[in-house]
Amino acid sequence: MSLPVPVFFRPLALAGLAAALSLSPGGAARAEPAIVPHPAVPAAPGAVLPPPPVPGRGMPDSFADLAARLLPAVVNVSTTETVKPGDEDGDAEGDGDGGGDAPQIPNFPEGSPFEKFFHDFMNRQNGPEAAPRKMQALGSGFIIDPSGIVVTNNHVIRHADQITVTLQDNTVLKAHEIGHDDRTDLAVLKVDSPHPLPAVGFGDSDRARVGDWVLAIGNPFGLSGTVTAGIISSRGRNIEQGPYDDFIQTDAPINKGNSGGPLFDMQGQVIGINTAIYSPSGGSIGIGFSIPSAEARGIIEQLRRTGKVSRGWIGVRIQDVTQDIADGLGLKDAHGALIAGVEPKGPAANAKLQTGDVILSLDGKPIDGRALPRLMADEIPGKVVTLGVWRHGHGLTMPVTVGALPDDTPPPAPKKPAARPQGSVPLDGLGFTVAAIDDVARQKYNLTEGQKGVVVTQVAQDGPAADRGLRPGDVITEVQQSDVSTPADVRRLLDAARAQHRRSVLFLVQNADGMRWVPFPLDGADGK
Repeated sequence: MSLPVPVFFRPLALAGLAAALSLSPGGAARAEPAIVPHPAVPAAPGAVLPPPPVPGRGMPDSFADLAARLLPAVVNVSTTETVKPGDEDGDAEGDGDGGGDAPQIPNFPEGSPFEKFFHDFMNRQNGPEAAPRKMQALGSGFIIDPSGIVVTNNHVIRHADQITVTLQDNTVLKAHEIGHDDRTDLAVLKVDSPHPLPAVGFGDSDRARVGDWVLAIGNPFGLSGTVTAGIISSRGRNIEQGPYDDFIQTDAPINKGNSGGPLFDMQGQVIGINTAIYSPSGGSIGIGFSIPSAEARGIIEQLRRTGKVSRGWIGVRIQDVTQDIADGLGLKDAHGALIAGVEPKGPAANAKLQTGDVILSLDGKPIDGRALPRLMADEIPGKVVTLGVWRHGHGLTMPVTVGALPDDTPPPAPKKPAARPQGSVPLDGLGFTVAAIDDVARQKYNLTEGQKGVVVTQVAQDGPAADRGLRPGDVITEVQQSDVSTPADVRRLLDAARAQHRRSVLFLVQNADGMRWVPFPLDGADGK
């Protein structure tokens, strides 16, 4: 049984901290001699020889030289925010994880005079007539240009009234924000210095391999200039924090306050920006996440030039293709991005892409559903890309002109028009009952006048539908990529799928959260 473990995205905040602390980086390494394989042993006739061993890098004797070279370019980022009474929502740090370090009432025995004293004190502090308070937070950053360009996490400086940057030599400089990007949690700052500042460059995170040594440098818990070492534990991690998740996972210790600090390779190049940890307590357990430099570089350049980020977009909502879905669509392999919705008048709609299409490739390169938003975001608006699409058992090649991602994308408009009344029909093998959408159903389930499809009226406990998250009031708009408006339509399409010996059948389900494709196995489902 898995335990609930929070993912922390936050800088260290110390309420009432008088001064910002400086922060430092580090790490140096020297490779040991390559491993020499033992002399080959003659193999028996016909035996298949294993490939020769690949020489590996030895464990560094020390990171000291590398750390000394990199430390001056890593900085402490300190922010001050004015918090008014009534504005606090548990995020006293202003860092977005909802777990602020605001004072809490100690656990005194119930009825204790100390309990009343602290309760009254906190009420005075947070009451409507209380004076505004200054909240401070600490994070990390690094200089990428001698003119004073600093990179950090957006959540480090979000809501800040004042930002200061402290160098390794304790020089304190005021900073102002050039731009930020909420979707990738990146921000770019500018400080003014009378002389050029030490800077570090970006490396190629795409070349980093699992098992490579890395250094994390930052300001954990206000302890400036902290250097930790580890390896790359994994690549391409999706931690469900945004549409463009593609994190590097590392076991180099990262704690609160490391946010925005660099992750270095052994050449002293930045291959990641430390952003999150996976922890039940808020402290490091050896699972940290960094934004890869391959993703961050383009965003940072846009922020430097324009203060904002323009992303490519084609206007589809997608989900991954599971094996059940692949079976329902007649796909041999479970890969690609299944379209669950098409934005009206968006680039995909203009290119005639349809709900139920599976995007298998982008410019000839295979993709999966999770990667599609990130890959599209990297495309320049106005560029024509070629999509490989699977539709109704056939492969298509479709050109699409990439658009610019709108700031606020409206939800897809409901399709018209209404179904004719008909009684409920139980789909016993699937574990739910559907009915036509009539006035009674619209009122009971709060459906719109033009809602299309059939409505789910009952879901059997512990049945296939319950396992897949169906609830009464959900609407089935398509079965096997064909529109349905009556329970008879559903039954007809189920029978057709059985006649084709399909192993599963796909339902397009709409509810308050949007649309999604849900596969159901046909084994034992009679649909009657």
